[in-house]
Amino acid sequence: MNAKQSLLASALGAIGASACCVLPLVLLTLGIGGAWVAQLTKLEPYRPIFVLITLIFLVLAWRKLYRAPQACDASKPCANDKIIARQRALFWISVLPLVALLVFPWFAPYFY
Repeated sequence: MNAKQSLLASALGAIGASACCVLPLVLLTLGIGGAWVAQLTKLEPYRPIFVLITLIFLVLAWRKLYRAPQACDASKPCANDKIIARQRALFWISVLPLVALLVFPWFAPYFY
């Protein structure tokens, strides 16, 4: 699994982890409401599983970008320092919203 796939998987995990809290707030902000929105709170028991999945994939992506040995030909993109720096920057840019989604349930009561 490469770093791009790990980031995508962690993003999906973070969305799943925050679906019980962020999604109802976004829907209510957009003016979409109804009794079915309350059904999203049934996802709360599964939140720790999604958080764990997100953190595992973030660690895998971090490991791939920072710890894995770069053994490739000089003609491949993995040998280019600019591309590696860009991948690392994109990793940290994507980590910030993911962490915000993961910690949002603790701050959600202040928005409702």
